[in-house]
Amino acid sequence: MSDHETIAVYNAQAAEYAAMTESDARDKQLAAFIKALPAGGTVLDLGCGPGHCAEEMARHGLNAIAMDMSAEMVALAAARPGVKAQQGAFADLQDEAFYDGVWANFSLLHAPRADMPLHLAAILKALKPNGIFHVGLKTGTGEARDRLGRFYTYYEEDELLDLLRSAGLTPTKINRGRGTGLEGSVSDWITVAAHG
Repeated sequence: MSDHETIAVYNAQAAEYAAMTESDARDKQLAAFIKALPAGGTVLDLGCGPGHCAEEMARHGLNAIAMDMSAEMVALAAARPGVKAQQGAFADLQDEAFYDGVWANFSLLHAPRADMPLHLAAILKALKPNGIFHVGLKTGTGEARDRLGRFYTYYEEDELLDLLRSAGLTPTKINRGRGTGLEGSVSDWITVAAHG
């Protein structure tokens, strides 16, 4: 994510966002993701936010690396036990066959639609063979800013699955739901687990 207005919102509201997302570490999908990884495996929390999920990964003995463009979020993530946090954009992912898993939970939705194929290709390249990928996005169409000024790209299920397959990723599990975000509105969402 390199949208300055979006990053500014997360920098300004890092504490509020951290409090709101504290329960993410107890998410059933995160638990399934962790369980599917090899013991002591290396995992990337891409767009990690305050690092709740990365901390949970580290707690389970994984080598947890967290990356976010928000300096305030990186500072929060870096303070969590066992988490190696670094500031970086999606486009900065240059690793090759390094990660057993990549967790991108409601982060890639801030990337422009035109950039998504490039980001998915980089993720596939960064994954070890048969590595696991998790992505969460808001469903809908188009691109827009929320009332806080954050940039979003919305995807319908078929479009997302086509993008994953075109990138060389194989979707294995889909979850759908609805939740309230930082700016207070309720949105429908989709998560997909896939492997390289």
